[in-house]
Amino acid sequence: MKPVAFLQQAGDGTRVVIRYALHDDPEGSATDAVGYLSGTNATHCVVATVRGLTTIAFADVIAAKEVPPPPVPRPR
Repeated sequence: MKPVAFLQQAGDGTRVVIRYALHDDPEGSATDAVGYLSGTNATHCVVATVRGLTTIAFADVIAAKEVPPPPVPRPR
């Protein structure tokens, strides 16, 4: 399944990792967003990450998949 099709079919609350292109970087770098899918429309998706909401254009998506929940913090 193509990454954009996966994101459009995944329900809100699904934990995902999305690799997407950075257009501000002249070298054509990419970055990842890990978090919970918080909504999609025809051209974008929103991911709730630990740093806040990240809006990603489907045109920039390189790869996407579901990931398991984060590990439980270790006791100190």
